[in-house]
Amino acid sequence: MDMPSQDAPFPPVAGLIAVVGCDGTGKSTITHELVARLAPRTRVVRRYLGLISGESGAKIKELPLIGPRLEKRLAAKAAHAQDMKNAAPGFWGALIMVGLSYWRAAHLRRVCRLAESGTLVITDRYPQAEASGFRYDGPGLGVARSNSWLVRKLAEREVRLYQRMARYRPSLVIKLNIDVATAYARKPDHSRSELADKIAVMARLRYNGAPLVEIDTRAPLADVLHHALDAVTRATPALETP
Repeated sequence: MDMPSQDAPFPPVAGLIAVVGCDGTGKSTITHELVARLAPRTRVVRRYLGLISGESGAKIKELPLIGPRLEKRLAAKAAHAQDMKNAAPGFWGALIMVGLSYWRAAHLRRVCRLAESGTLVITDRYPQAEASGFRYDGPGLGVARSNSWLVRKLAEREVRLYQRMARYRPSLVIKLNIDVATAYARKPDHSRSELADKIAVMARLRYNGAPLVEIDTRAPLADVLHHALDAVTRATPALETP
């Protein structure tokens, strides 16, 4: 469900660069490479602004004996809760999801303070208030998919939280684009329908009017990195060659 942001946005946060896109676009690779290439020129760090990373799942898999089974079970539960076509979780599940959203909001505030202190921050993912769903970094519950008035109240509170988060706009959003076939070839553990859905939603997101550049990640990695580095340099005056 699309949701207009009710609050006026703040000016873009100088030194805050967000890299967003569907699974398979190479967000992790691009953000790590940008930091490595910019480090000789400025103080720069990478921050993950999603809720659960693939790196976390990999660590769970490494647990002795129970790791692979536990990771598979947790991934299935998370996928079911995040699918906006399914009914919302019960009260306790909803409370956990809202708690995760408040954790994300606190993390975003820390990231913005870091950028405002003079550090260039490259983020992998970024919260938005235009479409519900943790898959898209929006509100996880969704007001419309619950029959419980208590869960709906939590969902409404979560929507307002994401609308406040959306007021903090990056100085640049790099949106990595991809087609379903390429995304599935790179992420065969994901379903085609999930990838197609995320690609369609990501195409609509404008991040509350933040400066935005789109890059086709079907191109060779070297070309994608060149375009991304050029976009960051143009958006960051301190990096421009005198």
